[in-house]
Amino acid sequence: MRNQATTSRRRRDDVLALPIRLDRAIRNQALQVHGALRAAIVDGLLTPGLRLPSTRALAEQLGVRRNAIVTAYEQLLSDGLVEARHGAGTYVAARLPAPAPSAPVAELTVQTTPHRPFALGFTFVDTPLLKRLAAASRRRIAQASRDELGYGDPRGSAHLRTQIAHYLAANRGIRCDPSCILIVSGTQQGLRLCTEALLKPGDRVWFEDPGYYASRNTLRASGMTLVPVPVDGEGIVVTAGEKAMRVARAAYVTPSHQFPTGVAMSMARRVALLNWAQAADAVIFEDDYDSEYRFAGPPLTALAGIGGERVIYIGTFSKTLFAGLRLAYLVLPPRLVPSVVAARASHDRFPPRFMQDALADLMADGAIAAHMRRMRLRYRQARDAVAETLQRSAKDCLHIAAPAQGLHLLATLPPDAPKDAARLIRERAGIESRLLSDARIVPRGPDGFILGYSGFPAADLVEAAKRLGRAARDVLRGAR
Repeated sequence: MRNQATTSRRRRDDVLALPIRLDRAIRNQALQVHGALRAAIVDGLLTPGLRLPSTRALAEQLGVRRNAIVTAYEQLLSDGLVEARHGAGTYVAARLPAPAPSAPVAELTVQTTPHRPFALGFTFVDTPLLKRLAAASRRRIAQASRDELGYGDPRGSAHLRTQIAHYLAANRGIRCDPSCILIVSGTQQGLRLCTEALLKPGDRVWFEDPGYYASRNTLRASGMTLVPVPVDGEGIVVTAGEKAMRVARAAYVTPSHQFPTGVAMSMARRVALLNWAQAADAVIFEDDYDSEYRFAGPPLTALAGIGGERVIYIGTFSKTLFAGLRLAYLVLPPRLVPSVVAARASHDRFPPRFMQDALADLMADGAIAAHMRRMRLRYRQARDAVAETLQRSAKDCLHIAAPAQGLHLLATLPPDAPKDAARLIRERAGIESRLLSDARIVPRGPDGFILGYSGFPAADLVEAAKRLGRAARDVLRGAR
């Protein structure tokens, strides 16, 4: 009789074959079973009050160890998804939220820039330097102290901030204490932190027109009201800004290498801008865009080097090394440090400490300075190759402005070019380029091409320049 009762009980257990499938990519069997059962219960495949098979029966059904089923059931009990009834077995919990209706997942289009000649934001991959950075990072992790393994100062690594202060004093004329430097994950994050800490939605901000579209988008996303201020051969036209909106809370400029025109702000304009900021009680965001790569002499003195009390300097290692490093920095006037650091501490504090210290080690031993000297030569040669090829191939259909610094040049169309000529030329040439019109707030003047020349083989740049020149001739001569 006892054997018959046992057989009858096993048959009842075997009646229910659970509609679950184990994820064999998970190596632990208990985790496989728990995950499958949890999903089936939450999705409503196993209804409230349903009696689950015994651990032995389910182990046989799924082909796993019985201990894995026992562990999974115990975890489900801890989750509150099942109930154990003494002497009666395990049941799906009687009271559970109704399963959410399934909805199609919206397809997300991620904006990425193909790695093709003339795309912006790419740099040459220096394999030996990457190996040194990797070795320094491993060494830093292996030798980390208890303090280095913690959250640390929200301003970031003191070692890196000290090295940045030395670099800026020697190369950009900025004399600052490391305590006024803040490590961030990129120039746009730094700009966003400053607007959050120092401005409020609706505040007016002078913005170069044309100007850097990424910063334009960041400021708008922060709720700022942008006041477009034109740019000429001396940089931002301060008198035009005063005429348009004298009272503004901030100004965003790229004085050492204006994006996208490439001009350097004259001293007269720098003084005028600083005088305006003083009178308006405004701050100036100085984005040092690509200016570490100057091909005729040392880098220019930064605006923050002559007007530090009004200027927030924004620098980055994205062009020094590579964008994926995600290391940039702010140099703040001492009076603004507490507010911006408080905003920083409420976010993610700072990028990984070990990479900061590893980069600082390479700055201290001269590896970064040597790398930049090599890259200046390489990028100057790339600039010259693109400019010369475009001059020959485009003839009078493009005006080439080859800057004395930076990692891009501007090629503009004649004033009489048709409205959509630039887009048609870009499409016909098959190049990856931002248009000058993308950088404008107020449409004015002829369109053109913002051509990045860093991070690409010289032969590929020359071939792309030939295609662009031919396309410009074909489209414009056809239109004429």
